[in-house]
Amino acid sequence: MKVKAVLLCLAVFLQYHIEAQPRREDIYSDFVLYKKRQLLLKDLRENVIGKAFLAPLDSNTEYKYEAACRAIVQFMLDNDTTQMGITQLFVHYDALLYDTKRAMLETVYGMYPDQYIQSIQLLLAKETNPFLFAMAAAYSLRYDSSGVNTANIRRRIREQFPGYANIPVLVELDKYISTYTRFTAPAIKDLIELFGHQQVVKKKVIYSFQRHNRDYAGLAIVQNADGRFMRHADGRLMMFEQLARSASGMPYFIPDGNTPQGVYSIQGTAVTYNKLIGPTPNLQLVMPYERKWTTYFHAGDSVVYTPNYDALWSYLQLLPPSMRNVSSVTEAFYAGKIGRNSIIAHGTTIDPEYFKNKPWYPLTPTMGCLCAKELWNTSNGRLLVSEQFNLVSAFSATAGNKGYLHVIDIDDQRKPVSKAEIERLVKEYEKKFTVQSSQFKVQSTK
Repeated sequence: MKVKAVLLCLAVFLQYHIEAQPRREDIYSDFVLYKKRQLLLKDLRENVIGKAFLAPLDSNTEYKYEAACRAIVQFMLDNDTTQMGITQLFVHYDALLYDTKRAMLETVYGMYPDQYIQSIQLLLAKETNPFLFAMAAAYSLRYDSSGVNTANIRRRIREQFPGYANIPVLVELDKYISTYTRFTAPAIKDLIELFGHQQVVKKKVIYSFQRHNRDYAGLAIVQNADGRFMRHADGRLMMFEQLARSASGMPYFIPDGNTPQGVYSIQGTAVTYNKLIGPTPNLQLVMPYERKWTTYFHAGDSVVYTPNYDALWSYLQLLPPSMRNVSSVTEAFYAGKIGRNSIIAHGTTIDPEYFKNKPWYPLTPTMGCLCAKELWNTSNGRLLVSEQFNLVSAFSATAGNKGYLHVIDIDDQRKPVSKAEIERLVKEYEKKFTVQSSQFKVQSTK
């Protein structure tokens, strides 16, 4: 596999075509076959990373170093050669192109949490690009969250970016500094009100419940337009494993960082041409600011709230009043304002064995999307397990292909979100609200 092809596989998330839900047995990928997986691993180690980092770093080889960084962090490949290449990138940092610097910082954040702290602190003192500064600051803050270090980062923001109040990424960095060590879980009653508020919005909704520490897998559930949650024939709640962690693990306000919390607009389903995502239908999501507001709010499609001059006000109407002052629900709003885009909910063909020692195994981190668990038969290229297919099938089982998706960190436990936790939430909702026939009736138990 050539370097260019690898970069395309790692970076292209927008190539797709709209397609009706296929039959599960018709989904096939030759990319998952054992021999192809072995060839990819060999090529990544020997060519994409090995040969790139063993060559002198100059303007003619820089793109190879960038591709190597993206491969290292996506597939989590580490050895003496990779660290030697990263060291060279730090030495030549000032002469590098923006994309190369960004790829290097993503790799360092994702793979080396403390090895390069001194080099990162030096970058903080001189970096003039607000995005690169924010990436370096996030690394520094994770290493040292003390009051002294946070004050130092804030001082540098003011000194190096006098107009920082008008630079969205730095405004979010400032918020992040304040909340990094102060996670507050949403109240159970607020989540119940969120389920009930769906009948005000009058759209199908997917809720993706995650841990604050995105190293652990989350669960998604589907609420139909009539307020009911999708269930199996035996009455069990349908739940789907989903990872909201990026390969780098960077914060939500960094492009390609972890999936931001908040509300996404579902625009239908599609099938991508990206081999790493695979052929299972994905959910096409739109962030605030990514497309026209009329698209985001499904204007002309019986939308309740038509966006007015105040975009944030309109966005907050998708949430119950009790949640509108919770800062975490606006992560997606401000990440979109910063420029994040192309976040979708998809499957994966990446070999989970790259991550066999990670807490999220056998799920796959991405470039900030929501990735459902998919396991493939490496002999015939067919699906063994597809939480993605099941999720799209559940969402598509009732009329309409649009709606909203909420990403919510429910707490900071260091373990995957459990089915029992989500079942309890839904049972509490069903105690407070009743669903009768096709009509939804709000009925307080007080």
